[in-house]
Amino acid sequence: MLLSIFGAPEITFEQLRHIDSTAPQLILWATPIMIFFSAVEYWFAKRDKNDTYDHTELKGSVLVGLGNLASNFLSKLVMFAMVIVLYNLVPWRQEFRWWLFFPCYVILDFFSYWAHRISHEQRFWWATHVPHHSANHYNLSVSFRLSWIQQVKIIFFAPVILLGFHPLIFFVVNQVAVLFQFWVHTEYIPKLHPWIEATLATPSNHRVHHGSDEKYVDKNYGATFIIWDKWFGTYQKEEERPHYGLTTPVHSGNPFFLVFHEAIDIVRDVRKAKTFKEKWWYIFGSPVKIARYKKQMAAREQPVEEAA
Repeated sequence: MLLSIFGAPEITFEQLRHIDSTAPQLILWATPIMIFFSAVEYWFAKRDKNDTYDHTELKGSVLVGLGNLASNFLSKLVMFAMVIVLYNLVPWRQEFRWWLFFPCYVILDFFSYWAHRISHEQRFWWATHVPHHSANHYNLSVSFRLSWIQQVKIIFFAPVILLGFHPLIFFVVNQVAVLFQFWVHTEYIPKLHPWIEATLATPSNHRVHHGSDEKYVDKNYGATFIIWDKWFGTYQKEEERPHYGLTTPVHSGNPFFLVFHEAIDIVRDVRKAKTFKEKWWYIFGSPVKIARYKKQMAAREQPVEEAA
């Protein structure tokens, strides 16, 4: 019975548009619900007179989110085509079976952990993720801050596709995984039951991830399950309230700046670098170490400029 799911026929490009048209648009359908709950949270924040929301950042979050929806719409057919090419490469292609959603979800979440971790540890990939961390306040609208160029990270999920999961299964799982991360971007949900905190990427666990404090930086990468962080040594429990945002804060509601400022900085740094090794480091080095180095260099140059 189980073996009968393997050896599914190849998917032709003539079938591509049919699959694309029948694939559920979960994120698009869920968008009004996410906007509703964000508005409710905003109302509570204003009623409680706390600092959860900033108008400039809220504008930036909404505009970046709209741009992400547009970029996903424009690239969707290309993404489908790439997945189908990989799916057709393997002889153990699987038939569409609804229950395959569950093993696919767990496996995809494992690779999400590594994709997320690498996106923090290598500056090239950080440039595709930095908009999500650019808010200095933490609220549900921060979940809208998804880069317009993050589709390139599909390369990290090639192993999931090469395991033979049907493209529809893969895309549904991916959308559900993205939607799961909406509810964790809030300060209104406190720590949950210890068993839940030990298993899932809860709001408490994810608040740590968005912290710019020394002990919170580059921790808690798990998208749905926090167990990966515990296994690979990147877990940090929430203690005092984090300071949110980047180690070098940005204050802008301009979506183009929020999405592309790191990529522009990479180009500038590479042009200034004198050796190939230095250029390579500016592209693929640790974003945290590069930021610290640039701050140190700026501090050294400051007295010279003042004396001049």
